[in-house]
Amino acid sequence: MAVRLQLRERARSPTPRELADIPWLGMLSDADRLDVTSHLVVSTAEPGERVCRFGRASTFWFGVIDGMLKMSNDAAGGAQITFTGLPPGAWFGEGTLLKREVYRYNIEALRRSTVAGLPSAVFNHLLDRSIPFNRFVVNQLNERLGQFIAAREIDRQNHPDARVARNLAALFHPVLYPGVGQWLRITQQELGYLVGLSRQRVNQALSALQRDQMIRIEYGGVRVLDLDRLRQYAPPET
Repeated sequence: MAVRLQLRERARSPTPRELADIPWLGMLSDADRLDVTSHLVVSTAEPGERVCRFGRASTFWFGVIDGMLKMSNDAAGGAQITFTGLPPGAWFGEGTLLKREVYRYNIEALRRSTVAGLPSAVFNHLLDRSIPFNRFVVNQLNERLGQFIAAREIDRQNHPDARVARNLAALFHPVLYPGVGQWLRITQQELGYLVGLSRQRVNQALSALQRDQMIRIEYGGVRVLDLDRLRQYAPPET
C-alpha cells in the first residue's frame, strides 16, 4: 500500500490564482510582496487530516484558500469541543506565533481543502518592517477577540435554531473571512460538526431561518440574505 506523504511534504508553490485569493498580499510593498511570494507554500489537506496539532511547535502562519477547516480542543482528556470553523479567506495562528507557543488547539480539514502557509520567520520579518501588515494582523486579532466573545454567548444558547444562526453568521464574517462573500459552500453535515448538532436538526434550523428570509438554502451551500438579523437571531418566545 502506498504511503501518503505528510501535508508539509506535499507542499508546492502557489499558483497566480491562489496568490490572488490571499487578502493581505496586495497591502505589501513590491519588495515585500516579492519576498513573501517566494516563501509561501500551498498544500491540500484531505478530510480528517490535521493542519495544526495540539502541543506541536508553531512554525507557520496558515490561511484557507479553498475548503473548510475546524478548530477544536485536544480531546485526550474529555469530549471534543469545536471552537470555530475556518472557511476560505481565513488566516489563523498569529497569536500563537506572536507568543512563540506550541499550538493549543487542533486544526482539521472537514473536506478536501487548499491551505497556504507562511514560515514563522517570514511572518515575524514582515511584522518588523511592514506597517500595513501590522495593521492587518492587529485588525485580525481585534476581530477574532470579538468573535470569541460572541462564541461564549452562543455557548449559552440552548435553542438549536439560535446556535445554528449564530454559528452560521460567524462564518460570513467579512473581515476574518473575506473569501466567503454572501454564499458559503457548506453541507448540513459539516455545519452539524461545527455546531454540535445532528444533520437532521441542522436541516430543521436552516429551514426555519430560510422561512424568516435570513438565508436561502442553495445547492451545495447557503446564501445569507440578512447578516445582521442572522447575527442577532433569538428564537421566538413560546
